[in-house]
Amino acid sequence: MGDIGLSMREKIMIINFKNYPEVSGDGAIRLARVAEKVAKELDVEIVLAPPTPDLSRVARSVTIPVFAQHTDLAKPGSTTGFIVPEVVKACGGVGTILNHSERRVPIKVIEELIPRLKGLGLYSVVCAKTPREVKDRAVLLPDYVAVEPPELIGTGRAVSKVKPDVISRSVDEVRGVRDSVKLICGAGITSGEDVAIALELGAFGILVASGVIKSESWDSKIRELARPLVSK
Repeated sequence: MGDIGLSMREKIMIINFKNYPEVSGDGAIRLARVAEKVAKELDVEIVLAPPTPDLSRVARSVTIPVFAQHTDLAKPGSTTGFIVPEVVKACGGVGTILNHSERRVPIKVIEELIPRLKGLGLYSVVCAKTPREVKDRAVLLPDYVAVEPPELIGTGRAVSKVKPDVISRSVDEVRGVRDSVKLICGAGITSGEDVAIALELGAFGILVASGVIKSESWDSKIRELARPLVSK
């Protein structure tokens, strides 16, 4: 899928830049290059989700996968202001996050988007708040479902420690659908220990944002979070 593919066998870390000013414009390039360096040195799968205006520039600057933070159902052409899958691909994106807690969309939109993304060779990460939502989204057969209790996002209180049952129950829900759908988790993850616990609970990887963006050293923090993902 895409010009830069994912192994789908390696554990994954997705860094969501959100719209933090420090990682937009030139800052987005700096963070992307730090993440690329760590990904290559540790041989781990790190995916970047920069602010939409920076997607093309980031994709041209690194050789690791770049995702859109959101994609709309709108068609190419006269659809001003929408984020169109075909344009995401043309800009060098190889996938997209969908239904993040900060950008929720109706499940019908997700249902229609996933086949379209697959047809374009784009990966999909569909976010869910609860294990029940994980099941409802997994049956749509995205590549990944990311469970993130919204009340823990940005708090530094890791879901893997505060609500481990959310991960274990979500893993069970995904396994009951199809092996090709991978469960990742996010919300409050800030340490390597948080990541290690998530993996022990059955998660396939993590989705992080402020835990990296707001850290004193992007290099050190990305390395810390990535080390548990290294294949044994």
